[in-house]
Amino acid sequence: MTDLKKALQERILVLDGAMGTMIQRHRLSEADYRGERFKDWPSDVKGNNDLLCLTQPAIIESIHREYLSAGSDIIETNTFNAQRVSLADYHMESLAYEINFEAAKIAKKAAAEFTAQTPGKPRFVAGAIGPMNKTLSLSPDVNNPGFRGLLWDEAVAAYYEQVSGLVDGGADLLLIETIFDTLNAKAAIFAIKKYFQDTKKPELPIMISGTITDASGRTLSGQTLEAFYISLMHAKPLSIGLNCALGAADMRSHIEELSHIASCYTSAYPNAGLPNTMGEYDEQPEQTAHFLEDWAREGFVNIVGGCCGTTPDHIRHIAEHVKQFKPRQLPVVETAIA
Repeated sequence: MTDLKKALQERILVLDGAMGTMIQRHRLSEADYRGERFKDWPSDVKGNNDLLCLTQPAIIESIHREYLSAGSDIIETNTFNAQRVSLADYHMESLAYEINFEAAKIAKKAAAEFTAQTPGKPRFVAGAIGPMNKTLSLSPDVNNPGFRGLLWDEAVAAYYEQVSGLVDGGADLLLIETIFDTLNAKAAIFAIKKYFQDTKKPELPIMISGTITDASGRTLSGQTLEAFYISLMHAKPLSIGLNCALGAADMRSHIEELSHIASCYTSAYPNAGLPNTMGEYDEQPEQTAHFLEDWAREGFVNIVGGCCGTTPDHIRHIAEHVKQFKPRQLPVVETAIA
C-alpha cells in the first residue's frame, strides 16, 4: 500500500459520504430489495441495504461512482451490517461471505476505472466493517446486567468471515467503523489478524473509527476518547478517528484532542449535523465543508469525509475546501526506556 501512504503524506484524503442516504433516494420497494433471486424469501428484506450488492449491484456501483466523481479518494464497501450476527435479522446469515465479496468487487471496479483515468490520483476501497447489532460489553437486559447477547467467539467468527469476503473481493484496506463498544472492535481486530496469519496473505492496513454518542465525550460503553485510543493502538492502525452520532460542530473538540494524542493518521467523517424531528439531516454541503475546512486549517486531520445525511454534494464541497491545506503531520512519539 505504498500508493496509499504516499498519498497520505502529500494531501488530506477524502472519504465518501453516506451510503444509506443515497440508497433512500432510490425509494426502493420490498420487491426491489428481493430481486428475482429472493422473490420467495420467507421474511421481509427491505432495509437490508447490504443485500443490494446482490440484487441491485448497478445502484450500488452508481453511488460509488457519484462519490468518486465528487472527489473521494477512498470509497467504502456497502457492507456495514454484512456479517452473520446482523444478517440474522433477515435470516440471511449464509449470505455473509458472498455479500462482502460482491460488495468489494463492485467498489473495486469503480475505483479502478477512476484510477485509470487519473493515475496520479489513485482511488482506494475500504472494506466497511460495522459495529454489529449486538454488543459484547453491554447487557440487552436491564434486569440482568451480567447477561450478554453475544459471545466473543461468535463475534470473531462473524468478523473473520466478513474479512475473508472483503479481502477476496479486492478491498485495499479494512475500516472498522462506528465503534460504540471497544470490545466488539477488538473482536474485529483479532479476526483480521487471525485471518492474515491463517492465509499467509499480506496484511491490509486497518482504519479504526469510533463514535462519541453524546456531550459526555464517551463511547456508549463508557470510555473516554483517550481510553478508546489507548485500548486499540495495539492493532497498529493506519488511522484512528471518529464518525457518526455527532455533527461536525459538536465533534470538533474531540477531533482536536485525538489529533494531539494519536501517533497514527487521524480521520473524521461527521454526520450532516444532528437529525431533525423527522430524523432527517438539514446541514447543507457548504456548512459541513466549512467545519472540516477549519479542522484542516488547524492541522487536525489526515482523512475527512461524511457520515449520515451526507451526499456527493457534501463530499464535493469538502474536497474543494480541504485541498488547499497540508495534511496533519505525524507526531514524534517518545518511547520510555526501561
